[in-house]
Amino acid sequence: MSKILVIDDERAIRNTLKEILEFENYEVELAENGKQGVEKALATVFDLIFSDVKMPEMDGMEVLEALHGKVQAPIIMISGHGNIETAVEAVKKGAWNFIEKPLDLNHLLITTKNALEHGSLAKETHNLKEETKQLRKKVAQRNQMIGESEAVSRVRDIINKVAPTEARVLITGENGTGKEVAARLIHAQSARADKTLVEVNCAAIPSELIESELFGHIKGSFTGAVKDRAGKFEQADGGTLFLDEIGDMSLAAQTKVLRALQENEVTRVGCDKPIHVNVRVIAATNKNLPDEIAAGRFREDLFHRLNVIPLHIPSLDERKEDIPLLVSYFSEQICEEQGWALKTFSPDAVKELQQRSWRGNIRELRNVIERLIILAGNEISAADVRNYA
Repeated sequence: MSKILVIDDERAIRNTLKEILEFENYEVELAENGKQGVEKALATVFDLIFSDVKMPEMDGMEVLEALHGKVQAPIIMISGHGNIETAVEAVKKGAWNFIEKPLDLNHLLITTKNALEHGSLAKETHNLKEETKQLRKKVAQRNQMIGESEAVSRVRDIINKVAPTEARVLITGENGTGKEVAARLIHAQSARADKTLVEVNCAAIPSELIESELFGHIKGSFTGAVKDRAGKFEQADGGTLFLDEIGDMSLAAQTKVLRALQENEVTRVGCDKPIHVNVRVIAATNKNLPDEIAAGRFREDLFHRLNVIPLHIPSLDERKEDIPLLVSYFSEQICEEQGWALKTFSPDAVKELQQRSWRGNIRELRNVIERLIILAGNEISAADVRNYA
């Protein structure tokens, strides 16, 4: 049931509006002056507010000013002394509409209905914006490179310098070190940040499908191609394409990627017509590409096209001084995700984690922290680490 506040110093008008609106199944609350109306509007969430213009002490315009930006409910001004100037001033100060006394019943009810629909849409839009803001905040929190070690500071410095440019970046490092995070940070700090970041895990796509995945295909170009499909290059047009594990890409696909980088255009599988694309490519691999080149598994010319800015992400064993910060960060993140009270790690537990070798790098550390939070008590000890990690 929609809740409506009526602010008017005339008892007869207040009671008449209350009777009419309650007959239409609205919940109505009354305020006999502007000050009382503002207090009620700020204390309770209303779906719609009616306010008289001419009132002693605090008039309708002052009510508008007092509520501007503080309530989401549409405000309709009512007056027996209406004129164009007053209506324009009311709308400028935030009123949704302006109606004159004596009130016409049909006009009143139609205006009420429209205002409530507008308010509902505005509320949904506001909630969506808030949800988007929170989601962006969470995404930004996840895409952080946690650490204060010299190794991480060097990586951060390179990212800050290269991100605003259009230079291609080749990110190297072991699995689980955070190559994807580095790629997202580069995109987020670039001039393309408001465009799409398209991620492709080259190792996860079968070699016979990689070309279709990257460059798209037309209907009937192969079995299963039931309709035209844009590839990842087209999807990333104007934005950034992140080619993860590019060292696992087939030589045939490498040739086409090289051509796309040289010509800024792609050709869908089964089609001869090239499509222009404007894409910034960031690539990543856990392989030693010079060794792959020597073995004939990776094109040297593609390597040089991609390796404009080399960015190496250090292993966790190379930056163990960052483990206390990582433990704190992941603990907060995991407990928040699960809706649990924050669990803490004793200094000895953190030291125990620092003494270990982390072949799985940050990904492995996060898994271990999650396991300890689930299995151990409120304060996680060195014994817990030895027992469960």
